[in-house]
Amino acid sequence: MTSAELSQTGRYPAGSLAFPHRGLLGLAGLAPHELLFLLDEAEQWVELNRQPQKRADRLAGLTIINAFFENSTRTLLSFEIAGKRLGADVVNMAVAQSSVKKGETLIDTAMTLNAMRADAIVIRHGSSGAVRLIADKVDCPVLNAGDGQHEHPTQGLLDALTIRQALFDKRKGEFNGLIVTICGDILHSRVARSNIHCLTTLGAEVRVCAPPALMPAGIEQMKVTPYHDFDKALAGADVVMMLRLQQERMEGQFIPSPREYRHLYGLTLHRLALAKPDALVMHPGPMNRGVEIDSNVADLAGRSMITRQVEMGVAMRMACLEVLTRKARGVEGWA
Repeated sequence: MTSAELSQTGRYPAGSLAFPHRGLLGLAGLAPHELLFLLDEAEQWVELNRQPQKRADRLAGLTIINAFFENSTRTLLSFEIAGKRLGADVVNMAVAQSSVKKGETLIDTAMTLNAMRADAIVIRHGSSGAVRLIADKVDCPVLNAGDGQHEHPTQGLLDALTIRQALFDKRKGEFNGLIVTICGDILHSRVARSNIHCLTTLGAEVRVCAPPALMPAGIEQMKVTPYHDFDKALAGADVVMMLRLQQERMEGQFIPSPREYRHLYGLTLHRLALAKPDALVMHPGPMNRGVEIDSNVADLAGRSMITRQVEMGVAMRMACLEVLTRKARGVEGWA
């Protein structure tokens, strides 16, 4: 069933009311039907990407700029493939060679990008709030590919899509009552924040587990249950999502040692047995094998969703690019 057909069932409003936002800067504050709309839109692209011919020309003639002020492999490549499969001209901004390195301000960079009249800009930046600052200065839709410790919205959406697809037969795609345990560097993780916003909004029960130094103060306000004991956090979980230790964002001693961290918070086969027998294993990558997750868990056939997350990422980013450019393309109902 297409999203247009679903809108007639009352799952979400018709036309642009299903997702009335100009860009996608974060998942905080989005309504359940807005998240479901994007998830449903991505389904068609999952199917296309599994065909021999993977190209659609919905965005033919449009230009997308990927402006990554922070190093990335998976996210940049995923957005580039997504744009090209939709038929757009995709330009990757080489920040290491850009005027930013010469002292240009972020606002000046935003104005320069705007003058190039891109049809959508995908931005990754090391500072929280930088993407919003640029979005306020440009005329086209902006997609946040991760900003500081704030959010990584397409990661949260692709993770929800991965979960829904994997559990669809058993749960009919519903998140109500689903128990998701997120463990690792919660303090520095924009992935954790976007997943928390997405999953709690859709009705899942989210547990977060971390050493005391890596647990944000007041995390309970995000409607999650915090744990410092990983074994307790795993009990009865449907999904176990591990996070990378972000050493590049840490100043000071947050953990005693990688070995001690694995002993207390690493996901081993023995620990995974505390969750439900068919619990899914997820990780946004890149992984520190042997630290936050053992290789025999990361590669566990039928339960590890790590490569599936990568696959869902392309489909989810195709959906976001296609939806956010509908107004510019004159799609009916999106004026």
